[in-house]
Amino acid sequence: MSSAEIDAYLADLQEPKRSSLEQLRQTILQVAPKAQEGISYGVPAFRLHGKVVAGFAAFKNHLSYLPHSGTVFPELEKEVAPYRTSIGALQFPIDSTLPKALVEKLIRIRIAQAFPK
Repeated sequence: MSSAEIDAYLADLQEPKRSSLEQLRQTILQVAPKAQEGISYGVPAFRLHGKVVAGFAAFKNHLSYLPHSGTVFPELEKEVAPYRTSIGALQFPIDSTLPKALVEKLIRIRIAQAFPK
């Protein structure tokens, strides 16, 4: 896994998708600075100790945050209510990014699930 893989993924995107996802990438790295960047299932992913704890993807009409767990969003029902969600994706507009506080909560929950005490 390498950050160059995510660089290449982002380079193929048109604006504003590229800028929105680059901003999300930086937020993820602020929240999880030890995360390794790379591609998983064809999309950007961030791993801690070998487990994917966050990811994102671009689509035609939206962007998605991917927690790589189907049990993260139910723990944040109120916080994710403004967004369209499925079991494994949270959709947001192509010309914006997610608030840092929300990304922080999403990642912390995923880390707690991936590495129970």
